[in-house]
Amino acid sequence: MRMTHALVQLAAALMAAPNDRHWGYELSKRSGVRSGAMYPRLTQMLEQGWLVDGWETRKEAGSRPPRRYYTLTTKGRVELGAVLARAERDQRFHGVNLGFA
Repeated sequence: MRMTHALVQLAAALMAAPNDRHWGYELSKRSGVRSGAMYPRLTQMLEQGWLVDGWETRKEAGSRPPRRYYTLTTKGRVELGAVLARAERDQRFHGVNLGFA
């Protein structure tokens, strides 16, 4: 996957809590990546096997519509860890907050 600021920022946000379920809105806020750039990256991660997705149950959602969630796979933890390691060494990403990792 091409190294972009959106990928690095999403990697940092996902790796901040690698065992949790992540919601699109939460990932956008945490990473600072807008939905137009975020969802294509999430789709790529799903296709590469870095993430799995699912939907909240009606009970979890309560009165609001169920939310889609994303969970890192073992492969995703390895790959996104490598993305963050490369970003730390790459001058282009020195302004990106990698403090999540």
